[in-house]
Amino acid sequence: MLIRNATLADGRRRDVRVDGERIDAIGEDLEAGDDRVVDATGKRLLPGMIDAHVHFREPGYSHKETWTTGSRSAAAGGVTTVVDQPNTDPPTVDGTAFGGKADLAAASLVDFGINGGVTADWDPDSLFDRPLFALGEVFLADSTGDMGIETDLFVDALEAADEHGVPVTVHAEDADAFDESARARDDADAWSAYRTADAEAAAVEQACETASERDARIHVAHTSTPRGIDIAAEAGMTCEVTPHHMFLSRADLDELGTHGRMNPPLRREKRRREVYDRVADGTVDMIATDHAPHTRAEKDAGIWDAPSGVPGVETALPLLLAEARTGDIPYERVRDLTAANPADVFDLPRKGRVAEGYDADLVLVDPGTSHEITGERLHSKCEWTPFEGRTGVFPEWTMVRGTVVYERDPDADPGGDGESFADHDGRNVRTGRGE
Repeated sequence: MLIRNATLADGRRRDVRVDGERIDAIGEDLEAGDDRVVDATGKRLLPGMIDAHVHFREPGYSHKETWTTGSRSAAAGGVTTVVDQPNTDPPTVDGTAFGGKADLAAASLVDFGINGGVTADWDPDSLFDRPLFALGEVFLADSTGDMGIETDLFVDALEAADEHGVPVTVHAEDADAFDESARARDDADAWSAYRTADAEAAAVEQACETASERDARIHVAHTSTPRGIDIAAEAGMTCEVTPHHMFLSRADLDELGTHGRMNPPLRREKRRREVYDRVADGTVDMIATDHAPHTRAEKDAGIWDAPSGVPGVETALPLLLAEARTGDIPYERVRDLTAANPADVFDLPRKGRVAEGYDADLVLVDPGTSHEITGERLHSKCEWTPFEGRTGVFPEWTMVRGTVVYERDPDADPGGDGESFADHDGRNVRTGRGE
């Protein structure tokens, strides 16, 4: 394929030739030869998003999501690589569980990594024999799958991960700082009142101190407070922010109800704005979705019974591109947050950039066209979104290693007629294999 006259994230207009799985050439007035030519005049060509935090729910919870539905949702949202977290059933805490999940993941439409988990029953020897992406999500508080751990086990995990050259992704909340008085409430805001902002800051600080004392590296997942972000940055650790913590706050809970329950929870509007500012100014390393789908029936329970988590893999890049479209966040910053920085942090040397020799993981978008986000048109199995009614800039097509895995007629709405998915088996980014 020859992509003609595309505007890159930095504003340059260039032709981009794809040959096989790689970007072969970037320049002006490249010869077309026998290539399929795509006229990208007026459109943006970006590296595909690397979403370093998803829960595709297989094995064990396929009624919520599968590798097929989750990866289709990813592709339709411009995500070309995903990293799945360990709290499945069985949890990914030993080599056998890893192998079972990897077999399922081979059906993915996009490339993938698999994180190993840490519990009292984990088997580090067999786990580290597998091509781990990272140790994570290491839970310092309770979450889906009963995977919370104590400090001593966290130290063991840090030392084992450091020995094997694997980073540790940390879910940082200190349960001792939860506000038990909120348990007397049953309104939608009670969950945010219970899992306090101080609980996150305390856990981020402790995790960073513990890692620094051992010269280990951690990555803080779904940081929801400005203080948590600042602590990680000051300690020289990396962190991610989710789209829901960037765009939603406790002010949205009257409308969201229990569909707005997640871990960590939504924060007050002032904190949300401060998190947004840190995303925009470069303090935050990356956007990752914590895509955690549940069915509508499950989420319709009371605030203390509904499971935590929201879908987000299909809407993250479109929401950020809508911000770039209005000039609130530069396209270069979107590129860094979603592709270049995740590739650097997690050592993916051929991904995350539109550059010669890199994997042809590409997304073509028309910044002049936006669409309303509606849950029924998204491709996740759960069929709902916390961003209902908001505006996103969705891909016209998404390419993974030179194969267009998702394509939409530019005149068609996302999720409607006029779109198609290609047959394509995802590859484990640590091995280059489909299993």
